[in-house]
Amino acid sequence: MGEIIFARIDDRLIHGQVMTKWVKGYNCNSIFVIDDQLAKDEFMKNIYIMSASTANITLKILTVDDSIKLWEKDHYDGFKVILLFKNIKTVKDTIEKGLPIKKLNIGGIAKSADRKFIIPTVSLNKEETESLLDLEKNHGVEIFFQTVPESKRVGLEAALSVFNIKR
Repeated sequence: MGEIIFARIDDRLIHGQVMTKWVKGYNCNSIFVIDDQLAKDEFMKNIYIMSASTANITLKILTVDDSIKLWEKDHYDGFKVILLFKNIKTVKDTIEKGLPIKKLNIGGIAKSADRKFIIPTVSLNKEETESLLDLEKNHGVEIFFQTVPESKRVGLEAALSVFNIKR
């Protein structure tokens, strides 16, 4: 039986921090990127797979539905997995369809006009923050903001306070 170590939202997906800090720090042997659009783009998929090939880890790029089918088949047998997502919506869809994610690290979401910074590398809007609260309340997901393992872990309360959302 495999193990989901945790899930991470990072709109850059695979980059140096993920490979050198998170994968090595948690002794993972695989990364599963869950993104419907990327999974259907053979060119980009191959670029990601080639970039991870020297790191001695398994990289899979899956649609939401394929990630759930693979979990239901054998619970990611033999893999110690970090799940990577580009955005909150995809994580929420994946959890609501049955993938048992219990820890969600949010490490990188770029600033845009409707978003406010929660930590220096993560910005959210009110709707995204409400989605995270729903994941915590209704699905038991532990939400935390943290760029790298050595940085301070910040809880969901920080985002709720930015938007004056009550638990």
